[in-house]
Amino acid sequence: MQNDIEPQTDASDTTAATVPNQIKFDTLSLTASVQQGIDALGFEFCSPIQGQILPHTLGGNDAIGKAQTGTGKTAAFLVTIFNDLLCHPVEGERYLGEPRAIIIAPTRELVMQIAADAEDLGRFTGLKTVTLIGGADYQKQFNQLNRSPVDIIVATPGRLIDFMERRDLALDRVEILVLDEADRMLDMGFIPQVKRIVRGTPRKEDRQTLLFSATFTQDIMNLARQWTFEPITVEIEPERVATASVDQKVYLVSSRERFPVLVDLLNDTAVESVIVFANRRDQVRRLYEKLRKAGVQCGMLSGEITQAKRTKTLENFKSGRSKVLVATDVAGRGLHVEGISHVVNYNLPEDPEDYVHRIGRTGRAGATGVSISFASEDDAFLLPDIEALLGHTLACTPPPIPGDDH
Repeated sequence: MQNDIEPQTDASDTTAATVPNQIKFDTLSLTASVQQGIDALGFEFCSPIQGQILPHTLGGNDAIGKAQTGTGKTAAFLVTIFNDLLCHPVEGERYLGEPRAIIIAPTRELVMQIAADAEDLGRFTGLKTVTLIGGADYQKQFNQLNRSPVDIIVATPGRLIDFMERRDLALDRVEILVLDEADRMLDMGFIPQVKRIVRGTPRKEDRQTLLFSATFTQDIMNLARQWTFEPITVEIEPERVATASVDQKVYLVSSRERFPVLVDLLNDTAVESVIVFANRRDQVRRLYEKLRKAGVQCGMLSGEITQAKRTKTLENFKSGRSKVLVATDVAGRGLHVEGISHVVNYNLPEDPEDYVHRIGRTGRAGATGVSISFASEDDAFLLPDIEALLGHTLACTPPPIPGDDH
């Protein structure tokens, strides 16, 4: 497999190198408790990004990874963190509120998913992970942070700043900094907050920094240059990961036809579990309310929903109590739900990368899935850019007649 893994002094420089297709975890000389966690989860071989990045990050190198959710990047940086912290125990007294590693992610869902993965993977390590997210009780998080010295913090940028401003947290002892989904943080306007957080950590030569992004725009590479020190670069192309197991369909419908076609689709017995994506919060809310009026049991997930409500909605969806989730792109990344049979793009996304992330919610872990996109007079012009990213055209057809196969 060809990829960019040679050490370099500039984040924009890449050199292709050949690496083995499959690397076994037990050849990486991991500490016993980290290897035990990997074994307990049944993992034997590294995914492509793990196989290419771990030999470098385990040696302390900074890294920039181009990869989307579902490629195994979370485990790559967690294994790096666990192994490093265990190999270099702190000498002398440790203080409360002084984490050794920080993981920053843009959404509450992604933070919670990373923390859940850390709990699974690090169950034998004895390392303490604390989650800090907005919309949840500050005092409870403060109590968790101050019960005993903390090793790893997974946080959204805003809540981490809250703790820093109140002096409930100090980042001057951070050894490893992970910035996950940097492009999404850029899109959501979090970069000023992230810059402030990075300034609170030791200088880049004195910490290990891992930055992950689904896209390598010039803005992202400029940030990577600021924050990383002589990084290696790994690129995993998203379409090879996300679309191979997904049957992609595009239905040509007028704006007026969208809703009745969606209701017909949701009444199909083949549709077991579905995420319906719309582009904006107001569109999600209107669609959710119309579906409820039409008798469809569904949940709603967008940035305006409180954390308690989000958690409840996701529990209902994961357990099958509701089979339909209407969501903005906040659910397009970092949401891991087994067995999603269908993804529906009620609106085509304006960013082609979001299309790949959305359909990546189905067809996971060896299963196959179906994505159905509605193309109307107001958004069909977005299709060529999506097809250019995928590297192939998408067949556009009229919607099937109710009762036919979807």
